[in-house]
Amino acid sequence: MLHRRLAILIACSLMLFLGVYTWNQRTGHWDRLCASVGLEFTGGVMRGLDAVESSVTGFWENYVALRGVKQRNDALERRVQELEMRLAASSEDLAELARLRRMLHLDYPMAWPAAASRVLARRMGPNAALDTIMLSSGYLSGAAAGTPVTSWQGVVGRVLKAGPGTSVVLLLTDTGSRVSVLTSEGRVQGILAGGGPGHPLELLFVRQNAPVRVGELLVTSGVDSVYPKGIPVARVTAVSRGGSSRSGSSLLEIQAEPLADLPMLEEVFLLQRPAGAIAPGSDAVYTRRAPSLEKGGPAEQGGNGAAQAPDVRSGR
Repeated sequence: MLHRRLAILIACSLMLFLGVYTWNQRTGHWDRLCASVGLEFTGGVMRGLDAVESSVTGFWENYVALRGVKQRNDALERRVQELEMRLAASSEDLAELARLRRMLHLDYPMAWPAAASRVLARRMGPNAALDTIMLSSGYLSGAAAGTPVTSWQGVVGRVLKAGPGTSVVLLLTDTGSRVSVLTSEGRVQGILAGGGPGHPLELLFVRQNAPVRVGELLVTSGVDSVYPKGIPVARVTAVSRGGSSRSGSSLLEIQAEPLADLPMLEEVFLLQRPAGAIAPGSDAVYTRRAPSLEKGGPAEQGGNGAAQAPDVRSGR
């Protein structure tokens, strides 16, 4: 029974195939339908493969492009850093050139040749004993103890200690500093004493009726044999009535500020004392600040008005 049904199914299928084949031979509809279906199926598959290929290719190209961009970016960053370093170096060179040009415009007496030196270090901390700077010159290059030190603005101080290749300079603002000065207009003599870091300078031993005004320039007098005459030192900032000396004469209390920008010094001049000139004694390089006159301190000494103060180093 099963074989019979199977035979009938095969016969019917064969007849159906022959009928469709015969109909397709006459009309061609079936071929066109199959061709259309096959073409659409193939097109869909190809479009999918093309999209996958485009995605993979695009990802690879973007990856390669990003790697190239990163490399160029790294190169540009290195170039920018190099240019920034060159710019900083050029700025420093220009600043140094400006300072050196200003120093060249400062005139010194021909008998006092000047040697340039660099500032290596400054006063270390607020509790340092002395207000000093260290220079790159020693006694082998003209920086002996007592050598005057100036900048393009004016007097800086004088050499306190000197080694073969370095030296220490006692600044104007140190309490042991003393400079014999003249007022630029009234030609009044006095001793300019340091008040300590952050404090004004003091012009000592100036009589009450002396013609000194605020804003007047103080220049070296040259009578102390330490500095040549006429070098700018400071500018008067305050003038008031002070105490009295032992002789009973009234004195002025005069304050001044250094012309040189001491905290910003980078280069200075060492003035070489002429051959045969009288050099200050070693005890004059650093002395303790004279006591205040209001407290009964020492009066004016000698013709140049210098104060005799005990030597700090020897403890006298």
